[in-house]
Amino acid sequence: MVISIGCDNLAIDLKNAVIEEVKKLGHEVLDFGVKAPEDPYDYPDVAYPVAKAVADKKADRAILICGTGIGMAISANKVNGVYAAVCHDIYSTERSILSNDCNCMCMGALVIGKATALTLVRTWLGLTFKESPSSKKIAKFKEIEAGTMEVKLHADK
Repeated sequence: MVISIGCDNLAIDLKNAVIEEVKKLGHEVLDFGVKAPEDPYDYPDVAYPVAKAVADKKADRAILICGTGIGMAISANKVNGVYAAVCHDIYSTERSILSNDCNCMCMGALVIGKATALTLVRTWLGLTFKESPSSKKIAKFKEIEAGTMEVKLHADK
């Protein structure tokens, strides 16, 4: 697989360790930076090209790392065709693929350590979504994205 990867300036060391691990697992890496702590890029600046590489089919999956993973996930989820999840433990990492067919993993360098992050990366890259009861929910993600989902619930007054 081709994996697009990026981080903000809080996560450079973890990003570099993740890149080494991804390559060790036999995948190709597209490194969108940042490369130095003084690089003036905010996480949306990085998340957009990393996610766009997936949307444009230049990468199969993406990994984004910032302080918490949350800002990267919000930014990446704005790109049509990208489904990002914050992964900080094995269960959420597994479910991001097995239940939600996510193509973008987001992690927080201030939340998890290097050993945990590398375990999660290995787990995430080793999983493949298979048709399941979740398939109809994933189809609804795509309806929301396309603006074609019918509103079925309405708020009580």
